[in-house]
Amino acid sequence: MTTRASSSRAAVLRRLRLNDRIFHGLTRGAALTVLALLSGVIIALIIGAAPALGTFGFSFFTSQSWNPVTEKFGALAPIYGTLVTSFIAMLIAVPVGLMVAFFLTELCPMVLRRPIGIAIELLAGIPSIIYGIWGLFVFAPFLQKYVQPFLIDTFGSVPVLGTLFEGPPYGIGVLTAGLILAIMVLPFVTSISRDVFSAVPPVLKEAAYGVGCTTWEVFRNVILPYTRVGVIGGFMLGLGRALGETMAVTFVIGNAHKVSASILAPGTTISASIANEFTEAVGDLYTSSLIALGLILFFITFIVLAIARYLLARLNRVG
Repeated sequence: MTTRASSSRAAVLRRLRLNDRIFHGLTRGAALTVLALLSGVIIALIIGAAPALGTFGFSFFTSQSWNPVTEKFGALAPIYGTLVTSFIAMLIAVPVGLMVAFFLTELCPMVLRRPIGIAIELLAGIPSIIYGIWGLFVFAPFLQKYVQPFLIDTFGSVPVLGTLFEGPPYGIGVLTAGLILAIMVLPFVTSISRDVFSAVPPVLKEAAYGVGCTTWEVFRNVILPYTRVGVIGGFMLGLGRALGETMAVTFVIGNAHKVSASILAPGTTISASIANEFTEAVGDLYTSSLIALGLILFFITFIVLAIARYLLARLNRVG
């Protein structure tokens, strides 16, 4: 009996070790597959962008000329539009998202928390093309008729702000694209912030209220410092969505390859330029220039993620 039990136990251990080796191999294979796919994307973009970068050199990044007829291409306007629209979106979405998340976790009546939370999450499920159609036919005319004339009249004579809000009210433009992106990014920032705010130990908040802190002081001095890692993660997730958004921006930005100091003027982004022109690209240089735009967007996203990892690492060391 003892020999039989020992044999049975040894067989079970061998089977468990085999299962563990198989699982270890599968997880390693999955990780290597992701690295292989990422490497393949990078190599394909570099090879495709090589003719354009070799022809134009560094001027490809500093020129805003985009003329398929003369085959003169520059990426400055799409890069500028991508960064400005994303900045406008995050400038609006982050504070609003944090305030909504704090309201849902601390101030909102229990009967309203679930309906408001579901409504915010539904915003994330709306297809981007729907945002684009709504922005073009509803939001842009509203901005053209009411908001942009007000901004022009109010800030037009101010030395610095006047430059940002000069020109006729087109309705579509960089500002409109930034506002649409802010609406699209808001659910991501709010959802992640709400989850991390809910994880704050109640004893910390009760202690702060007990020594006489106001609601604002609890939010600023207790909740935000405790959840800073999660908040930065939500910010970076929203920024990644804003940088790569295509269809909604294409509808409302105006698709003009030019750099303008005014955020009311039409512009373009990297993703919008690729979506608009890739099917019409004739010639190797034209196609290569569009692939080069994709490579630039890839590196912008990579830099953003690298900065996010650096900030999180610093916060973890400080914490």
